[in-house]
Amino acid sequence: MRKHVFKLGLVVLLAAFGIIAAVAQESKPSKMYTVGGIRHGISYFPRVDYPFTRPKAAGEMDFAHYHTYDEVNAFLRKWASEYANLVDLYSVGKSFEGRDIWQITITNKSTGKDTDKPAMFIEGNRHSGEVTAAESALWFAWHILANYGKDAAVTKLVDTKALYVRVKNNPDGSELYLNTAQSNRSTVRPYDDDRDGLLDEDPPEDLDGDGFILQMRKKVESGKGPMILDPADPSGRLMKRATDGKGDYIVMPEGIDNDGDGRMNEDGIGGLDLHRNYPENWRPMPGLDLTGRGWTQGGAGEYPLSETETRAVFLFLLEHPNVSVVQTMDTTVPMLLHGPSTSRMSESMFPEDMKIYQYFDEQGKKITGYPNAGDTYWDYANQGRDDRDRRARTAEMGFEMPPEPQGSPLFGHSPDFGYLYYGAVWYGDELWNGGRVKDYDGDGRVTDLESLRYIDEELGGRYFKPWTKFVHPTLGEVEIGGFNPKFWRQNPPVEILEEWIKKEAMFNLFLANSLPQVKILSAEIKPVKKEADTFEVVAIFINEGFLPTALKMADRVKIVRPDTAEVRLPGGAEFVGVRSRQDIGFIKQNEKKEVRWKIKVKPGTSGEAEVSILSTRGGVARTKVKIG
Repeated sequence: MRKHVFKLGLVVLLAAFGIIAAVAQESKPSKMYTVGGIRHGISYFPRVDYPFTRPKAAGEMDFAHYHTYDEVNAFLRKWASEYANLVDLYSVGKSFEGRDIWQITITNKSTGKDTDKPAMFIEGNRHSGEVTAAESALWFAWHILANYGKDAAVTKLVDTKALYVRVKNNPDGSELYLNTAQSNRSTVRPYDDDRDGLLDEDPPEDLDGDGFILQMRKKVESGKGPMILDPADPSGRLMKRATDGKGDYIVMPEGIDNDGDGRMNEDGIGGLDLHRNYPENWRPMPGLDLTGRGWTQGGAGEYPLSETETRAVFLFLLEHPNVSVVQTMDTTVPMLLHGPSTSRMSESMFPEDMKIYQYFDEQGKKITGYPNAGDTYWDYANQGRDDRDRRARTAEMGFEMPPEPQGSPLFGHSPDFGYLYYGAVWYGDELWNGGRVKDYDGDGRVTDLESLRYIDEELGGRYFKPWTKFVHPTLGEVEIGGFNPKFWRQNPPVEILEEWIKKEAMFNLFLANSLPQVKILSAEIKPVKKEADTFEVVAIFINEGFLPTALKMADRVKIVRPDTAEVRLPGGAEFVGVRSRQDIGFIKQNEKKEVRWKIKVKPGTSGEAEVSILSTRGGVARTKVKIG
């Protein structure tokens, strides 16, 4: 994608608000967002010391705060040192700003290489502000290591499987989110959101200096605004859209119109989406379909895998086809979410694979308590569909709600890559619920009024800032306030953070325990009747895991090879009419497969034959049988 990049011209310091504004003039490339939470040129973002990111005690693990990039890395290094036989720490690449993307492998090294074992991959913090995902990935790794040698099931898992955990796949976005008032959708790569030839020139501003981009409301003449005070809230804190469109307030995000185009905060930091950048079903950005009639996808990037963070996932998984389950987490619904993203499950999944997903959906809902599970195209588009609420909201906005549910496609979506391209069970679960915590009246939905009540009664009012007067440089007197956008709307408050990350991690633990696992049930050598010095090696193999050694889609796209049975003979023995390696297809749960090799043994030969099963996703198992 070609962009015109401009150099900075006149800079005006608005000291009262701690804002730097700029007028852009065409010339040399502008400086971009850099490491350390600082943006040079168009805007400068002071660092914010959030209490929500402070540990109870430095160097000690707790999940009552959000972990920064440096703190996560410190724990990863500590684990790699303290659990040297279980943990490997390595960088899988560099982020856009040059930070290392760190990952760990958890497995018992003494029981074999990680690549010889069935594996699961877990990714957190793909989207900048969805930091709950990083916490759940971190909790998962911590739980596994803390319970190894104490919990029999966890110990068996680590002894027989490989767990690849990437806590923060988007460290740039995470640092922006946890250390400044800014947030963005995904990558911090500068992008021209409003298509005016400028990059990131109109981000929001923290005008009142409280560390958050809240809402501004301004009282206007009756009938001149779209909003009113919500009559259901006697405290006057909640706003509601006027049913006739003639209210007396305007409401907008906190900030100023940096580029003077009459719009506020319309071109903030970045704008691309790592979760629309995968190769399967990728579509170009809006405006790049030259016919004007094709599908496009916002946030898609210049081309599939254009973003280094997405490539780091793609390349690792293609190099590790032993992974058969993947979890890449987001916020906020909550929902157990997977593909397909452009059709219904029954239209794009093999029936056998669909049954597996449906089973995991149902078990996952029991483990997490999430009300919804299913595919992106249909179930996500219609999740939580409450006709009463939807009709009321759409009527307020002057629209009619569609009479029937409708599918809504997403393109370049990782769950589609995961299943249709990579042939794995791939979830992209949505954690947290946007603050819809307690249904006080039991009507099956949680309103903003009930959220406000929960904040007042259970959290001491901490996550709603009372409206406070402020003199805006262009709007005059306004009020700034509203729900905390970071640690209420997008992520859970720290008081209940561990509750949410734990239940998601326990579902991921369930998935890990469902991995395939090949085993040699028996292996023996039998003499062949009436044929001197001739024997048969007879082996029976089984898959003790829940998942088959390959989904039907994995076989279709040839991401895995058929499982292979193999015998290696000592000197003095040779195969008769059969190859040492035999393809045996794929093995379902508890299915047994018998394989035979006819061999000729020279008189006096002794030694051992090694019998193996080699499965891309079911692992490797070997045993020896004595000859002679």
